[in-house]
Amino acid sequence: MAKVKYYYDADTLSYRKIVRKKRTTFKYATVFIVAAALFGFLSFFITSQYLESPKERQLSRELQNMELQYELLNKRMDDAIAALENVEERDNAIYRLYFEANPIPEEQRRAGFGGVNRYKKFEGFDNSQLISETNKRLDILEKGIVVQSMSLDEIAKLAEDKEKFLEAIPAIQPVSNQDLTRMASGYGYRTDPFTKIRKFHFGMDFTAPRGTPIYATGDGIVRRADNSSTGYGNHIRIDHGYGYTSLYAHLYKYNIRVNQRVKRGDLIGFVGSTGRSEAPHLHYEVFKDGERINPINFYYGNLSPEEFNVLLRKASLENQSLD
Repeated sequence: MAKVKYYYDADTLSYRKIVRKKRTTFKYATVFIVAAALFGFLSFFITSQYLESPKERQLSRELQNMELQYELLNKRMDDAIAALENVEERDNAIYRLYFEANPIPEEQRRAGFGGVNRYKKFEGFDNSQLISETNKRLDILEKGIVVQSMSLDEIAKLAEDKEKFLEAIPAIQPVSNQDLTRMASGYGYRTDPFTKIRKFHFGMDFTAPRGTPIYATGDGIVRRADNSSTGYGNHIRIDHGYGYTSLYAHLYKYNIRVNQRVKRGDLIGFVGSTGRSEAPHLHYEVFKDGERINPINFYYGNLSPEEFNVLLRKASLENQSLD
């Protein structure tokens, strides 16, 4: 029960009951409600600025975890980029150089992505810069890996071709050193044994007894094995590919047939003295793109440096050839 309040009326010299008007009550109630609302708003504002709600604390932890994950991702990308740069350096400085391929330019490896802004979808967030830069680095890293992968595929193909090339070119002496009587004549001007006139000798003459084995100097296909070329007598021509052909002349007999595929070191025939020949020997020539070249440059496959120097010295003597 509410207390009844009184006041002293000096005019009537008596106590009179206090009666609160409805307008006054409404006024006080309104002031109280407004003050309470203002206090509540201020309390909420201050609390929201300095104190976190459980939901905000959860979101804050998730944001911190995301930033940490992006930081770790960037560190892993640093390691990946360093490893890729190491492979790229060896690719340009060793692999591509060895196989005579042009190095891949840095701008091609590191090219960005022009045109449409690929990272617009990451804009407008608190960590937009971090997210955009991370995705940009990831895209460039992926592109670098693709470029390097394609380069290694090319190197593998070049290596395969190089291996075939090294196996194909004439790279050994066609007659073994232990079977030679002597290296009779080399490439260059020599005295013709029949006319005694100085003329150019386009091959090398290896003196050996009749029937001495003759070996293919590189992988290839036998294109000719006949005696229908003037002066060569029984002779063999092997197509090695890559523009190289080797010729073996004055043979006693063959050990192959036309269109047969041979490997370096295969026995293909035997020394003789057929055709325009003064004595049993092998006349050996090497062609590159249809032009005769000096065979002395193609014996690295089975001669030591000392043996090669001896052969070079003998081949350089301007003596009489045997054909």
